[in-house]
Amino acid sequence: MQKTEFTQPSHFIRQIVANDLQTNKHDGKVVTRFPPEPNGYLHIGHAKSICLNFGTALENNGNCNLRFDDTNPEKESIEYMESIKRDVAWLGFEWTQLRHASDYFEQLYQYAIDLIEHNLAYVDSLSAEEIRLYRGTLTQPGRESPDRNRSIEENLDLFSRMRAGEFADGQYVLRAKIDMASPNINLRDPAIYRIRRVHHQRTGDAWCIYPMYDYTHCISDAIEEITHSLCTLEFEDHRPLYDWVLDKLQTPCHPQQIEFARLQLEYTIVSKRKLNQLVTEKQVSGWDDPRMPTIAGLRRAGFTPQAIKDFCERIGITKQNSWIEMGVLEYCIREDLNINAFRAMAVLNPLRIVITNYPDDKVENLEVSNHPQREEFGKRIVPFSKTILIERDDFSENPPPKYKRLIQGEEVRLRGAYVIRCDEVIKNEAGEIIELRCTYDENTLGKNPEGRKAKGVIHWVSQAHSCPAEIRLYDRLFTVPQPDNEESFLDVVNPHSLQILRDCRVEASLRSATLENRYQFERTGYFCLDLESTLDKLVFNRTVTLRDNGEKD
Repeated sequence: MQKTEFTQPSHFIRQIVANDLQTNKHDGKVVTRFPPEPNGYLHIGHAKSICLNFGTALENNGNCNLRFDDTNPEKESIEYMESIKRDVAWLGFEWTQLRHASDYFEQLYQYAIDLIEHNLAYVDSLSAEEIRLYRGTLTQPGRESPDRNRSIEENLDLFSRMRAGEFADGQYVLRAKIDMASPNINLRDPAIYRIRRVHHQRTGDAWCIYPMYDYTHCISDAIEEITHSLCTLEFEDHRPLYDWVLDKLQTPCHPQQIEFARLQLEYTIVSKRKLNQLVTEKQVSGWDDPRMPTIAGLRRAGFTPQAIKDFCERIGITKQNSWIEMGVLEYCIREDLNINAFRAMAVLNPLRIVITNYPDDKVENLEVSNHPQREEFGKRIVPFSKTILIERDDFSENPPPKYKRLIQGEEVRLRGAYVIRCDEVIKNEAGEIIELRCTYDENTLGKNPEGRKAKGVIHWVSQAHSCPAEIRLYDRLFTVPQPDNEESFLDVVNPHSLQILRDCRVEASLRSATLENRYQFERTGYFCLDLESTLDKLVFNRTVTLRDNGEKD
């Protein structure tokens, strides 16, 4: 595999902020916010926004709030809020203030009254379908609602009665009065309040009207004195509405909305609706399934905060939507784990070796380095005994050219131990290999034999001292790079995205493995302990394979 090359990433927002500070545009302040809706778990796309908002604040000695956009209680929950806080903290960021859009419900209501009093909003009785038809198209202007010219007094009365719960859901909406002929459909009298009798996770049943996102977001930014409101490109056409609301309300603070391209990562989807569908239809085990692009899933798969932040920095911040190769994310986690993962030995498909000239009752506790380049990681004890296990693929009766593992009559080195030679192959009645009988050279511990060269180096574990383990090999969840482009994304779910190996053996030191540590299983890949693991049943997830270029420390 060719080594991935990177160029210096683009980051136009960093340049805008630097210029604003230089001109004292926002009184020399930088205040950002990360404003997720708590209607699902955060995904890798959110990680880009988190790193951008919190990173921009950190780089400029500013502040960043975590604000929940909780104006749609039908789809939101405390569970999602807690998961979001956990994910942001796990990535290593601290919010200045924890806020909720619901904190501002009363202020938002009073601001709506202000718009009505200035004849800039009206109560409309058109149905949702009628509003859509009246709105027009990209090439045709909209038509004014028959209710658009209600008197201010009547609008104030109706809006007050909406709040009091006198009307049915959907009977009325409050709309901003802007321009039904605007070329920007978002300015064609958008709805800013609707009636919804839904219990809210924070305010309970205090409200039966809820503000719309475009109305809520800009005012929330202004209340919190956000200087740079950073959002993805789909909100670019909404910016005129953002500015219109703040201009008409004459808020003391008028944040600057800046849009950037959202993250589109190959072999994934980042639609919360579709991710939820994967969960509810049991295509995955949950929001934190290691195949999911959620932050919780990436964490369970063994990704580290540093690798995700490095990935977000490498891809840059631009105005142009583009697809990012999965290999870029895999490169970042390999780079991190190559430096920081503990080394260990695990045999995924065991083949027994009996060392015939090794004493029956002898056990050697070999000292092995936890990392070849990190002395501070220390050493561990790996027991060596008469009967060991190697990978079944590390022996061949009919080896291909340049095969550098064990064959009958030849020698290999056992990682951190001795050189052995295969003398005899034992098979069962079906002709399957069940055991190899080998001899070892007792003078080769930690050194090569004199006058001859071993064929290669293979890993192993002591049969008596190793631990049984379940190894879960995860692959990409979809079979095509852009599953969203398919007629149904469920049609391209990879049926082989999870392979469970239940008869594996891992070295004894992994009995004390923790969820926080990551491990390079020698010559196999990078792994982490799964949260379902117990002392009686160790479970490890593969984070990513090793490089194909032979860099297998």
